[in-house]
Amino acid sequence: MDGRGQPYVVPFCYVHVGGCFYTPLDEKPKSVDPRKLRRVRNILENPRVSFVVDRYFEDWSQLGYVMVQGFADLLSPGEEGHDEAVVALREKYTQYRDMVIHERPLIRIRPERFVSWGDLGVAQRPELDLMGLMRGRRSVRWFTDEPVEPSVVRLILEAGRWAPSPHGRQPWRFAVLTRSDPKVRLADAMAATWREQLALDNQPEAVVATRLRKARERLVGAPVVVILCLYLDDLDVYSDDERQAAETTMAVQSLGAAGQNMLLAAYGVGLDGGWMCAPLFCPDVVRGALGLHQQLIPHAMLTFGRAARDPVRRERRPLDELVELYE
Repeated sequence: MDGRGQPYVVPFCYVHVGGCFYTPLDEKPKSVDPRKLRRVRNILENPRVSFVVDRYFEDWSQLGYVMVQGFADLLSPGEEGHDEAVVALREKYTQYRDMVIHERPLIRIRPERFVSWGDLGVAQRPELDLMGLMRGRRSVRWFTDEPVEPSVVRLILEAGRWAPSPHGRQPWRFAVLTRSDPKVRLADAMAATWREQLALDNQPEAVVATRLRKARERLVGAPVVVILCLYLDDLDVYSDDERQAAETTMAVQSLGAAGQNMLLAAYGVGLDGGWMCAPLFCPDVVRGALGLHQQLIPHAMLTFGRAARDPVRRERRPLDELVELYE
């Protein structure tokens, strides 16, 4: 509101970093001093602000919103927190990567009070059909610490159980981690292998340390981790190596289908997921850390939870580039 109490409502992009919300004063079609924008003039006259984040569904039982009330000010380039907020904004919104928001002030909102209404639990996505789920699913690396209900974990695993497999043998097993201890134990065990493999690429020590830290945080910080393991004991046995290798390849293909089923199921109930291939490079280490049977071959890790930030969406190739033959 301005100094006279006249409200002014505007949609805006934002990130939440270090307990504060930030929104940029991005570039306009015409060159304008950002301090002359009406929202900024209002903040300088009256720093009290409110904003609403809502979740809309045609099914009114799933409507909900959070209202944030607090105080706003301007954060200029060079001030503490400005660079970190710019990085977070560019990571969340690809459009900001080519804008000079790092040279412009940000609006910072210090929250004082939160008001919520509606069902803010696990959000179903009934408005999405199967194609909508596949197009909407995104690969998330960072999650909030909010736990995932056991019934939802079981639903995700059930989706994996129904994946197609060679001869219907279901040549996979799932190791599920929800407690901190096994996740920390696994991250510690894999750290040495990660470091050795990164060193093979002649990467600087600072880069190696950063990548190790982020990989550990992704694993330990995920509320649910599912290790996808290949299990070959029930497959057909052939007298020649070529057909036996093909049998194994079929099993690997079906393992990927099980993983995709889980990711789609998680997204369908309002969660997000990510895919990490690290176990493929050190299956013995994973087995040892978790005490898994030798017959199990760890191939990948799926991480599930509620996204802490929106991920960068990679563009998909046009369909015409992917179809080689259509007769």
